[in-house]
Amino acid sequence: MRTQVAIVGGGPAGLLLSHLLHRQGVASVVLESRDRAYVERRQRAGMLEQGTTDVLRESGAGERLDREGLVHHGIELRFGGEGHRIPITDLTGRTVTVYAQTEIVKDLAALRLADGGDVRYEAEVLAVDPSTGTVTFRQDGAAHELTADYIAGCDGFHGVSRRAVPDVRTFARDYPFAWLGVLADVAPSTDELIYAHHERGFALHSLRSPSVSRLYLQVAPDEDLAAWSDARIWDELAVRFGTPDGWELTPGPITDRSVTPMRSFVAEPMRHDRLFLAGDSAHIVPPTGAKGLNLAVSDVTILARALTERYASGSEALLDAYSATCLSRVWRAEHFSYWMTTLLHADPESDAFARRLQRAHLEYVAGSAPAMASLAENYAGLPLK
Repeated sequence: MRTQVAIVGGGPAGLLLSHLLHRQGVASVVLESRDRAYVERRQRAGMLEQGTTDVLRESGAGERLDREGLVHHGIELRFGGEGHRIPITDLTGRTVTVYAQTEIVKDLAALRLADGGDVRYEAEVLAVDPSTGTVTFRQDGAAHELTADYIAGCDGFHGVSRRAVPDVRTFARDYPFAWLGVLADVAPSTDELIYAHHERGFALHSLRSPSVSRLYLQVAPDEDLAAWSDARIWDELAVRFGTPDGWELTPGPITDRSVTPMRSFVAEPMRHDRLFLAGDSAHIVPPTGAKGLNLAVSDVTILARALTERYASGSEALLDAYSATCLSRVWRAEHFSYWMTTLLHADPESDAFARRLQRAHLEYVAGSAPAMASLAENYAGLPLK
């Protein structure tokens, strides 16, 4: 089998890349190891930068996003029992939108199949060869080979693509805490996201829809999920979000819960020969800055543009610049995510001096117009160059 671009991974990055290429007349085959139902129900964050929503709309994948997405113009930092609003739109002219990653995957999968796209589920990729453009995969109990001009590795942190890059350099940091995330069938108690710093640990109140809430608690990396009953979760959230002005958190039935470790990771370079890494296969960010999905979208947008130029004019200049172009944006997002994480979490390894410094920094961010503007600019997302 042959195609122009072989895409390893059928999550949002792989599907969006295939969709963007299709719109420019470039053929692709998407290979996804899981079945479609599994991919479409994987729970992931869904805070979209302005640039991400622009890409989805311009590609024709924004109809349901515009109808169901929750547009936000600010966020709240809460500490010391007080809330401090960061007016993102006033400071940047941009917005952020809450729209679940599961819904993005559903939208893109439906578009690809409606367009006759070749998306192969339950196709386990065994190996990729960057020098020949060959992808070996197993489907229906048989081994197959797909040969392409180029390969896009969109198969996540544990996929095979990154392992095919020789002499890859990796940079990583593990954090001494994790997130206990819950999905609850209850209307959100807030109109905008609340990022709460508390001596007992960080908490985040997010929204999934007008009737579904997404909430997070800082816990230990080895936390026993079974030790957290619904009542304990709601009680702890109420403590960490607590204010003396009468604000109340409304509890409801919890339908999903999980513990997510916190890690920063970057692999360099993001290209070797015919293979290009994109999304989680090349970088991981702690979720505090809401950058993971947005970085994946920027990666494949840059890659689609480079591949389109290659097939339109024969020029490989944008392909040659791909890794450097992406990494510049990746490292900026890594720093912002690290900064937000260390600003808001209670570090069990910190001493009293470090905790006082952290509080002083929070007060500075909440009280300084330039500091708020910097947070807002990075949170809403830097323009895609």
